[in-house]
Amino acid sequence: MSLKHIKFEQRDSIAILTLNRPEVLNAWHVEMRDEIVQTLRDCAADEGVRALIMTGAGDRAFCAGQDLNEAQTFDGARAESWIGEWEIFYDAMRSFPKPLIIALNGTAAGSAFQVALLGDIRVAHPEVKMGQPEINSGIASVTGPWIMREMLGMSRTIELTLTGRMMEAAECHHIGLIHYIVPREQVMARAIQIANELAAKPPIALRLDKKRFQEVTEAAFREAIQAAARIHHESYESGEPARMMEAFLAERARRRGAFA
Repeated sequence: MSLKHIKFEQRDSIAILTLNRPEVLNAWHVEMRDEIVQTLRDCAADEGVRALIMTGAGDRAFCAGQDLNEAQTFDGARAESWIGEWEIFYDAMRSFPKPLIIALNGTAAGSAFQVALLGDIRVAHPEVKMGQPEINSGIASVTGPWIMREMLGMSRTIELTLTGRMMEAAECHHIGLIHYIVPREQVMARAIQIANELAAKPPIALRLDKKRFQEVTEAAFREAIQAAARIHHESYESGEPARMMEAFLAERARRRGAFA
């Protein structure tokens, strides 16, 4: 598979997948997600890969989440099929049988926040921010609250979902969403160190441990996907997300023009 939107390299038994659309803060669209899913599947099947690191290009963002230029035109039916695409992506993350380390080089927002939480271990620097700001774009949140509730409980999940606020790295570390905070220039080195440590673990036991974690959360995951299809259909059919995204994109273009 020819890679246009991600980069892939292998260092001995460690694979590194880099989201590579820095001009849009590594925001993803369907083609980029397809490349990620195929790479995850290839690494899962490759006995020479013992661990995988996912990171982003540039120094501003791991990923800004969904590319709003793509989602702006969704109607209810497209939003529903879109959730089916996310089910495939999230299932590839959840079923990945090897250690999956997220090296947070910058902001992880919205669906990127969710993807980061689907990794096994997260390494970040102090300037990283994470959160679920969908409500600010008129987008309902379903899969994000499911993942957050599994990790944080209902009270914190409600607060983060309804405010849409972004958390600083220190807060994320305090509540257990980031495991290691290191200086910016050490993020990848620390991620590689962790990947090598986990790659040396007994592979069958590690695979079975990860499989059990998936089993424990499987029913809730599938229920969240079904709910997301229903809720996003209603949300996008209302036209509210399109109006909010149009206003956001217009304001972003205005700001860029002011500094051109």
